[in-house]
Amino acid sequence: MTQDISIVVKHIIRDHLGVAEDRVRPEASFIDLDARPLDVVSLTRAFEDAFDIEIADEDVVTLRTVRDAVDYINRKRRSAR
Repeated sequence: MTQDISIVVKHIIRDHLGVAEDRVRPEASFIDLDARPLDVVSLTRAFEDAFDIEIADEDVVTLRTVRDAVDYINRKRRSAR
C-alpha cells in the first residue's frame, strides 16, 4: 500500500509543481522542488482529496519532504481503518 501511496503522491507533486519526475525523490524537500507556501497548501488539499483524509494545519509544517508526506498519509489511512 505504501508503494501505491508513494506513486500517487509523486504524481500529485509533479502535476502541481510542474517538476520532472526524476526530481521527485523521497528525500527531496518541497523547498528543493521550488514549492512556495501556497503550493504547499495546494499540495495538502490535493493529498486530502486523493486519499480521503484530513491533514491538520499543525501537521502541515511537519511535511517537509516527499517521504514525510508518504509516511504521514500512510499513518492516517492505517489509523482510519
